Amino acid sequence: MTLTKQRPDTMFTVIIAIVGLVLLFVSVPEVGPAVRAARADGVSGVFTATRLQCVQHPGHESCVWSGDFSSDDGRVQRNDIELYGSDRDLLVAGQSTAAVDTGRPYRVYGPGGSGEWMFITLLILAGLAVLVVAAGRLRRR
Repeated sequence: MTLTKQRPDTMFTVIIAIVGLVLLFVSVPEVGPAVRAARADGVSGVFTATRLQCVQHPGHESCVWSGDFSSDDGRVQRNDIELYGSDRDLLVAGQSTAAVDTGRPYRVYGPGGSGEWMFITLLILAGLAVLVVAAGRLRRR
């Protein structure tokens, strides 16, 4: 009877440990890019809006402008890239604004940076918390 009771408990502990590891696996590599984005650390240039992309969610709409980025020195040219944090009212097609290329494949940022680091930090903390719970469950055995 003890074996049957321990197996589901052990399996649950393994599952939550895996969840914690996956959260860390996904979030830890994003720390560097998120910090660069928060500090707007990268190549300065100009983003020119070409197309507004919107997604409807229950209760609200999420929009982002895509367009072209050109560095101030003309060395970096990126087409069909998104301006992080842009929304419907920020730009109009053809309008340009200051931007920073931090090296993300499909995104540039405004000169004020971004708050992505907060979400990454929450994912890391959640992953660590889940692993602590799993370790505590194993230690109690």
